[in-house]
Amino acid sequence: MDFVSYALISLLAGLIGLLVAAPIVLRASAVERRIQEVARTTRADAPEVTTRKSAVGKILAMASWLRSRIGLSDDEKLRQRFLAGGMRPDLFMDGYFAVRLLAPFAGVALGSRLGDNAIVASLIFAFLGYMLPDLWLSRMQTRRKNRIRRGIPDAIDLLVTCVDAGLGIDQALLKVGQELAGVQPALSQELLRVNLEQRAGKGRIEAWRSMAERTQIPEFLSLVNMLVQTDRFGTPIIRALSRFGAEIRARRRQRAEEAAAKAKVKILFPLVFFIFPTIFIVLLGPALLNIMKSFDIMK
Repeated sequence: MDFVSYALISLLAGLIGLLVAAPIVLRASAVERRIQEVARTTRADAPEVTTRKSAVGKILAMASWLRSRIGLSDDEKLRQRFLAGGMRPDLFMDGYFAVRLLAPFAGVALGSRLGDNAIVASLIFAFLGYMLPDLWLSRMQTRRKNRIRRGIPDAIDLLVTCVDAGLGIDQALLKVGQELAGVQPALSQELLRVNLEQRAGKGRIEAWRSMAERTQIPEFLSLVNMLVQTDRFGTPIIRALSRFGAEIRARRRQRAEEAAAKAKVKILFPLVFFIFPTIFIVLLGPALLNIMKSFDIMK
């Protein structure tokens, strides 16, 4: 490709990149968004929108239209993935879309410099650039789930202790969230968020179910179902929590045993392909060298 083609491709990629990055650059701050929500009115004497704000609104509308056309529009499933990974969608989603759109262009530019294999390398790098943000998001989601899952048994034990000491279930969840802030920050964040949602006016059961939907962890879903049944039918909460804690610990022990059983199979491949050849070289190498020397002497 000549210089003009490279220049046109670079210009097109730059324009698309600027348009996609517009929601990040032109996004109003949290204070400005709050002021706009409070000051929004339908009165006849409402202040007119300035030229700058109108231009910003048009650019953001174009960016939203471009993202929807190329299949990078946000949806509820993607928002749930960000929440499960511990990230606010309104802060990270625009950057996620920008990287996912611009990374393939960077991969094509990198692959085009590899000479004879430029086309294949460009396709591979473009595919990797498009998939890396999604893989990163899945990795963050899995790591946070594992951290929360490891802290659930300890949280249940603390919850049983707090309820047994006379606290209500809401106060007990708040106390457990505060106590686990230094050891299990992800789990503490979810428990404290339940308390904040209840203080904001959301119902208790609805707040619990929102926690289960955000985390997407089966143990949390079982805990929420148990708490809902206890709250509905008046079952003693201490007995239900104690039984649930025993079940959670039994599940964790079963997962540990399952991981230990899988380790025997997983270690077979590096053992055969890496460790055994090294052992054979160390043990049989000197003998083969001696045999070769003996044949040379006989000649």
